[in-house]
Amino acid sequence: MSGDNVNMYGGSGNTGIQNNHFAPSAADSPELRDAVRELLRLVGELRGQLPPASARVLDDNLPALSGGADASQAPEERHRALLAVAGIAATVSTVGEPVVEAVRKVLGLLGAG
Repeated sequence: MSGDNVNMYGGSGNTGIQNNHFAPSAADSPELRDAVRELLRLVGELRGQLPPASARVLDDNLPALSGGADASQAPEERHRALLAVAGIAATVSTVGEPVVEAVRKVLGLLGAG
């Protein structure tokens, strides 16, 4: 059986119905999860080629990228972390280009690109 199921108990002059339909969040899409997984893999490869200070900045931003327990759930925090990672990757020229492209893909999937 499909369709609306409406129950009314008491009252008079009851009219109308409110339907709450929610589209799946972009954060729940398999494509986004795969893109983030690939970004994290590329960041791991890049990390070993960076100076220690830049590697620490990457490490500081990983929780917001991966959605770990310490990550802020605010979309702005993830966006900030993505831009920080892209900025670091851009400083190492062609070696960092795959990371920059992966960040662009994630931003696009989040609707921020």
